[in-house]
Amino acid sequence: MDNSNAPETCTTDHTGFKLEHKTIGKIRGQFNVPDYQRGYRWDSSDVTHLLDDIYESQGNPYSLQPVVVKLRSCGESENKHQWELIDGQQRLTTLYLILQYMKRNTESGRGAPYTLKYDTRPNSECYLESLDEPSHKLYIDYYHLYQANRAIDAWFQKKGDEFDRNNIANKLHGYLFDSVRIIWYEIPTGMPAAALFIRLNVGRIPLTDAELIKAALLSKVREKSLDRAQEIAAQWDTIERDLHQRDIWAFVAGVSADTNDEQYPTRISLPLDTVADHTKQPPKGKRPRYYTFDTLRDEIERDAQKFWKQVIALHSQILGWFEQPKIYNKIGFLVASGASFGDIALESKGKKKSKFDYYLTQRIRDTIDITEESLKTLSYDGGYPKLLKLLLLMNVETTSRTGQRFPFSRHLGPQWSLEHIHAQNAESLKKREQWKVWLEEHEKVLNVVKESGSASEVEAIKKDIKTALVTIASNNERAFTELNFGRLSRRVLELWSKDDEPDHLIHNMALLAKDDNSRLNNSVFEVKRQVILELDRAGRYVPICTRNVFLKYYADADAQQPHFWSPKDKESYFKAICDLLRPYLQNTQESTAQ
Repeated sequence: MDNSNAPETCTTDHTGFKLEHKTIGKIRGQFNVPDYQRGYRWDSSDVTHLLDDIYESQGNPYSLQPVVVKLRSCGESENKHQWELIDGQQRLTTLYLILQYMKRNTESGRGAPYTLKYDTRPNSECYLESLDEPSHKLYIDYYHLYQANRAIDAWFQKKGDEFDRNNIANKLHGYLFDSVRIIWYEIPTGMPAAALFIRLNVGRIPLTDAELIKAALLSKVREKSLDRAQEIAAQWDTIERDLHQRDIWAFVAGVSADTNDEQYPTRISLPLDTVADHTKQPPKGKRPRYYTFDTLRDEIERDAQKFWKQVIALHSQILGWFEQPKIYNKIGFLVASGASFGDIALESKGKKKSKFDYYLTQRIRDTIDITEESLKTLSYDGGYPKLLKLLLLMNVETTSRTGQRFPFSRHLGPQWSLEHIHAQNAESLKKREQWKVWLEEHEKVLNVVKESGSASEVEAIKKDIKTALVTIASNNERAFTELNFGRLSRRVLELWSKDDEPDHLIHNMALLAKDDNSRLNNSVFEVKRQVILELDRAGRYVPICTRNVFLKYYADADAQQPHFWSPKDKESYFKAICDLLRPYLQNTQESTAQ
């Protein structure tokens, strides 16, 4: 039952979200576990793990996960308040059992400063006090409460004799009252609790750092000015809305922009993480849960307005970079290549635009880490990841030179691969359906190669392809084998090139989405050109430099053979690559020095 009209004895404002850190010893009142929740279900390992964590904290500040509550009614004092316990039932019940155990079995403490009641079990309060064995099989809830108490007893028994156990209980009691905290998250009295419970538990969506920070910030600001709190709430929504613009989000989030929001279910989390990292050196590897909240909580307590100004300033900076295509493109490339947006934002502090631009150029140079001489020999076999990065940079730089923003929002969606502009063999094709598609595609373009081979040779191959396609369709596996396909595909490929040596260098590579790459695999230039044009006409995203390659954009004006990828074409393409990448290439002396 909601009680929105709190009695006059209730002096706390319960109309908005409230958030604070509370030590276990500061929890007061009666907590009702509503009937939309299942009962207590922690097993012995869960209980033992919690005890170990608390004891091993050794009195240092230690935060447990949030407890989400809603005021049901106010009593004459805080001890008499009644709360609906929306989330955190398992933790709060286990802590209660630990405190009650120490009260009964050691010389430490007076028990838990709060009480618990399960709405589905009217006598649950009584059983929590007795935990007797005869009753523990009456209900599944009682059974798990009884087993948890046994796990607590087993944990203490392993600590030594009565004197040792009392000593440990004294320490544990002190930790619980002085340093072990919960994140107390109180929702407004008018908010539906059951819906929030479903989100947090049934949907397995925990409270985010951003939600906790927002509650702490507004709670702090509301103490001085309700109007200012409302203004900050509106600014918060504006930042969230801005970061939902695909082109803005893609360049600051990089690879995280396409993870179904697992890392950033709320977009403002990224600038909050950035501010936290500027406040304190972040941990290496994956952040602990609620690391950002724990880091920024103290900042909010010290000066909420100052903290919020940092967030607003970072948001403004992001929008400013978005309006400068060259800066936008450089930052976007670095973030897409794995750099931390937070690190880049920190480096920008106090730098003039020209100095910051120079820093970005040097950072890109360090990222690709290659000279022009090394670029000539960088091969698909040993340098695949670097080739991907270099061709992405080529596309980004091409876009920058037109004064436009690179479409990171489209680039970060698909998985990318290196496409051989001209393939020398089709040996990797092993399935009959692959043979069928390959032969059909090449049959379409055979007429354009009459100039490189005799008409009779082309007609003979066309006739053999038709025969092969009929045989494949008959599903007679013995009539057309992998050996037959290999021989026929080599005859087709030799019409385009007599060079049987595979070419895995950058002058024969282009960037293409893996899904589209599968259509082009091991095809000659003209087949690929036709498919690229088809994809482009259909509105599929084809990187600008890949499209340019197959439109012969980089070829000399007097170049012949529009349907072939010749040595001259490779030479012109490599020259264009070097021209675009030159600001970021190291010279030989720099490379040698490193």
